[in-house]
Amino acid sequence: MDIFNSWLVTDYIAHRGLHNKDFPENSLGAFMNAIDNGYPIELDVQVISDGTVIVFHDYSLARMTGRDGYTKNLKAEELKDYCLEHTNYIIPTLDEVLKLVDGQVPILIEIKNEGKVGELEKNTWELLKNYNGEFAIQSFNPYSLEWFKINAPKVLRGQLSSYLKGANLSFFKRFALKRMLLNKKVSQPNFISYDAKNLPNRFVNHYKNLPLLAWCIRSQSQYLKIAKYCDNIIFEGFEPKI
Repeated sequence: MDIFNSWLVTDYIAHRGLHNKDFPENSLGAFMNAIDNGYPIELDVQVISDGTVIVFHDYSLARMTGRDGYTKNLKAEELKDYCLEHTNYIIPTLDEVLKLVDGQVPILIEIKNEGKVGELEKNTWELLKNYNGEFAIQSFNPYSLEWFKINAPKVLRGQLSSYLKGANLSFFKRFALKRMLLNKKVSQPNFISYDAKNLPNRFVNHYKNLPLLAWCIRSQSQYLKIAKYCDNIIFEGFEPKI
């Protein structure tokens, strides 16, 4: 496979779906909107208390649902009680999203795991292994990518990174992740996904043989400034034009 000629490079990717005031981020509405407009979908997955894989970015429920609590304490039967941004859309499961998308557009799945590797990765792969559409996974956690390298080596893996300013990490973790020092021995990614605010930089220059995705582009002017430094973009809040 020539990854430079794949959808990861050739098609703009909609960050958390093509969301707007009517369709909240990471909602079935935002994903359907992306499908209707022909955009690949980027989304976030995490695991809740009963092992269900949900599509939701934050660990806290407050920003998107207006309710106190944390995703890790939820159970599947409770998801219907959490509406997204005062709409009728609720927190979806990955299974529901895969059934909705059904191969109509590719999916870029961020594995949100800052803890022990295993349950989220395994439960996500159980849903993906019989999925017929195109997809890839990405993560800030090199060991999540390593899990897929070992257990599902044909799945395309992307190393997410940024300068991680303000991240609740030790100096050494931030030092290593910013520089992607575990790429060669641990994650061995097929592509890099780096914060656009930190591009260009010398760290991504070490991986010119891999596609570079810039996230998250929020305007046409930002896109035009960053385009020469990356192979593709993950965007939101506008629709990019060549």
